[in-house]
Amino acid sequence: MSSGSRPKREVAEPRPSASILLISPSNEILLLHRVRTSSSFPSAHVFPGGNLSASQDGEIPGPKDAERHRDGLAYRMGAIRECFEESGILLAKKNSDSSSLLEIEESERERARKEIHAGKLKFGEWVKESGGVVDIDGLIPFTRWITPTNLPKRFTTQMYIYFLPLAQTGPTKNIASKSVIPVPTSDGGVEHTAALFAPCKIWLEQASRNEIILFPPQFYLIHLLSPFLSPSLSSSSSPSTNELQDQRDKVREFLQGDGGDGKGVKWGEKVMSPIGILMGRDGRSVLGLEKPGPELKESGRGGDEKRVVLVRFGREGPRDLEVKERAEVLEEEREEAKL
Repeated sequence: MSSGSRPKREVAEPRPSASILLISPSNEILLLHRVRTSSSFPSAHVFPGGNLSASQDGEIPGPKDAERHRDGLAYRMGAIRECFEESGILLAKKNSDSSSLLEIEESERERARKEIHAGKLKFGEWVKESGGVVDIDGLIPFTRWITPTNLPKRFTTQMYIYFLPLAQTGPTKNIASKSVIPVPTSDGGVEHTAALFAPCKIWLEQASRNEIILFPPQFYLIHLLSPFLSPSLSSSSSPSTNELQDQRDKVREFLQGDGGDGKGVKWGEKVMSPIGILMGRDGRSVLGLEKPGPELKESGRGGDEKRVVLVRFGREGPRDLEVKERAEVLEEEREEAKL
């Protein structure tokens, strides 16, 4: 190596993690407010989730295993375990055929949250001893995100959607549930200071006004769900059980498509590693979402070629986020360049 050359920077191996877009009985979405001192997403609002644990979640595919970047049992267990640790909501059923969630007395639930987080209690064993079954089948894959190589801490994160049972509000009992959903609570300030359900539209509006911090993946995914789960503007009353179920059915129908990018990759298989494709004239970075990252370069998988995320990165975190059509943004930049 010559004296004038720089050593090649080593690219960090992405750590396996999983998160859940948890949808309430009224079709609101849960976000947790992370503590300011967090090493990941400080002060941001995030979905419940975190790193996988081999001791808790089962065997994790190795770095060279193709399954490391696919939905699997360890990712599902990790997502549900982290959701329980962080929010107190346990995604477990009374038995495999039940439509109702397992109910745990509050003091026992809080004890288990702390001991599972501390590694003193095995999550899966505790659920079984409590008379339940972890509802891994209730998770719906909804994109994977691999941190770009320019960052020192990288993750390969499997995102899921989970619909909590609809409330018993009317005669349509075949789609309703008597499950009691605990009010989400923070973990006491260990990683989060608040846990709250709110409509997708409200979260997006707060982020757009820079009242809260949402990172591009969270903003983008909420943006995709918002047209289906936002309250109707034509009605002042609460939606009926049938209307809520219809919203959920439309989400499921959407997930069977490819987002209109013509590649045919369904949302559960899309992999995105956001990369800046240009700096807009308004000072915002334009992030492309079509590439899956170097780990999956030859896999044939990819992300969203139709949309981009516009964001202004600052000392406080991402600001002024917006999701737009890629072709529209590129055309606007070409027109601006002519002026």
